[in-house]
Amino acid sequence: MPHSSRYPWPQVTALVVGAAFFLVGLVGFTVTGFGNFFLHDHNVHLLGFSVNPLHNLVHFVIGLAGMAASTGLRATAVFGWALVIGYGAVFVFGLFAASIPEIDFMNINWADNGLHLVSAAIGLLVALGAAKIGTREGWTDPPRPGTH
Repeated sequence: MPHSSRYPWPQVTALVVGAAFFLVGLVGFTVTGFGNFFLHDHNVHLLGFSVNPLHNLVHFVIGLAGMAASTGLRATAVFGWALVIGYGAVFVFGLFAASIPEIDFMNINWADNGLHLVSAAIGLLVALGAAKIGTREGWTDPPRPGTH
């Protein structure tokens, strides 16, 4: 049975989240440049969130993954679980790293940490939403335009 929508909401959410991370990664590089990859300096930030080139690269890659995953329901579910696990782990790491510069190789501050928790929660919603739709309506993705 085909999905009731060409692009179910978890896929649209993965696309929007992916595009946001992609753009944040790109704009972050305009702030940090490409040197001092593991820089720890909370004075280097984008809209109050500390960044360094590694942090920007992670955002960029997650953005690409989200946009690519949005093309299929199974991939969207995997992307959601990856956000839960990845950002959940980074949140826990950030609880320590935000206060201990010696281990803070991603330049995480408390604002970042809060956003990492929100990102994990969004990932959980995406993963569970994709699983619910896949279980209810089937995991078969809708046909692409021009295919039968």
